Amino acid sequence: MRLFKIVCPFLLLFCLTGVSQAGNALKPFVLAYTAQGGIDAVAEDVKARITAAGFDIVGSYKPYHHALVIAITSDSLKKLAASGKEGGYVAGQRIGLTRVGKDVQVAYTNPVYWGSAYRLNDVSGLRAVAASLAKALGKTKAFGTGELTLSAGDLRKYHYMFGMEYFDDPSELAEYASYEQAVEAVEQGLSAGRGGARKVYRIDIPGRDETVFGVALTTRECGGDEYVMSRIDKGELRSTAHLPYEILVSGGNVHALYARFRIAISWPHLPMVQSDDGATFFNIMCAPNAIEEALIRAAGGDV
Repeated sequence: MRLFKIVCPFLLLFCLTGVSQAGNALKPFVLAYTAQGGIDAVAEDVKARITAAGFDIVGSYKPYHHALVIAITSDSLKKLAASGKEGGYVAGQRIGLTRVGKDVQVAYTNPVYWGSAYRLNDVSGLRAVAASLAKALGKTKAFGTGELTLSAGDLRKYHYMFGMEYFDDPSELAEYASYEQAVEAVEQGLSAGRGGARKVYRIDIPGRDETVFGVALTTRECGGDEYVMSRIDKGELRSTAHLPYEILVSGGNVHALYARFRIAISWPHLPMVQSDDGATFFNIMCAPNAIEEALIRAAGGDV
């Protein structure tokens, strides 16, 4: 059974020695601004800003109380996604709105960070996308790695620790005779809510038999969006834009980033067993298997 593994402190230290401690550090999220008022009202402002900047809103959902995720793409993002093997993961960027106290935090994914983690051939185009997001929404503070400094090179070879998955160790969900059959199977599975999974968005990658689905996990049991986030997203700045997870259809193959990679890349600094606020990977030991099973069911595969 694949679980987050508990290792001794010296091994954890060993696994982090490859992390860059120099300049060019990247972080997964950017706090755009904080606002007062209801989340829905703030969301209207965000949507107006983002569409005026040339982005397309492909979906949104409320994963739990006091949180909203807006998924976006653009012609530039889709073109960049088509430039790399399995680059479809980078096509959809996310904006998270989270009520913390009296304020609503508006934060978004840093395209350069995620493009590097997803081993895009050339992330230079993502810098222009990041600049457009900063111009449209603002850029108050980048966050999400704690004291760790991760360069683009670090991210391209990232895994949380020894024995855990890399980007190219995905969950194999299902296999079909054609791309069209695979897409239809995923559409049907998400429409039926199999495994508690629901579609948030769909982005077709131009010029390729590749489609990425954003997937909400609605179960309140282990692996569900609320279950995971309530146990690890406890920082001053919230990482709501970690959600949703993705299912990637490439040809007749359907797969997803394994959860031990996909979650850890959003919280690379999160300790395994102990923290001041109680946020640890130990608290979600059951989640990677549960998420994989839910996505397999959504894709029509065999658990």
